[in-house]
Amino acid sequence: MKNNKELKHLLEQVASGTVSPEEAAIELREIPYALPGGAPHSSEQDPSCGCDTNDTNAAYGHGFANLGYARPDLHRAMRQGIPEVIYGAGKTPEQILGIARSLISHGQKLVLISRMSQEAADLVGSGISLNYDPLSQVGIIGQIPVPDGRGRIVIASGGTSDMPVAEEAALTAEAFGNEVIRLYDVGVAGLHRLLAHQHEILSARVIIAIAGMEGALASVIGGLVDCPVIAVPTSVGYGASFGGLSALLSMLNSCASGVSVVNIDNGFGAGYLASMINHLD
Repeated sequence: MKNNKELKHLLEQVASGTVSPEEAAIELREIPYALPGGAPHSSEQDPSCGCDTNDTNAAYGHGFANLGYARPDLHRAMRQGIPEVIYGAGKTPEQILGIARSLISHGQKLVLISRMSQEAADLVGSGISLNYDPLSQVGIIGQIPVPDGRGRIVIASGGTSDMPVAEEAALTAEAFGNEVIRLYDVGVAGLHRLLAHQHEILSARVIIAIAGMEGALASVIGGLVDCPVIAVPTSVGYGASFGGLSALLSMLNSCASGVSVVNIDNGFGAGYLASMINHLD
């Protein structure tokens, strides 16, 4: 599909019933893979951010913009249901601003930025309306949507020290349209604190269990519930925790069924996966 004429023809086929909505959705999702070559690079750029503001061929023909230092994925929401997210670590504030402006200029309504420094937040916030949480280092441009998931996501952390990772998971899930319940400092050193919230954990559609040290919280929750549990090991702990490796190995070896594990301190990955599960039919 190379132009608006072909797109209109596809829509007409859907309207006439010769192509099903499901078949049309697949064809639309395959657009970037069907086009040869890369996206043209516009010479007209905003010098303040380095982004291509006129690269419409990239937006509508190839699925990405070409900023030189980055190629924002403009087609991701159609392919995966969730738009491009900016990983802020390792990027300069100017690069983050440029990528964000490119996504917004091509119609992305909400931009989530993870691992965003205060310096980057100050720069981006000076030019774009930004909500920034310094604890989780998450920045959100745009309005968090009304929850449209099928259930609730419970996020349980072992200790208060796990909150930066827990909030990264919570804000990610909320940005993608989920109702989130936070249960913080409910670790196994005081199991009654978790059991005081039996209704919340037993009624959840997905649970994210976040813990450092020995990481036992995920196994405990996994043995109590009938929904998927996403375990997040954190780097919280003393020497032999090896920066989260101890919790990671414990979670990977969980005896409880239905427990999956993401990387150390990866609250974003857990929130993203929980959102995908919560939006399944």
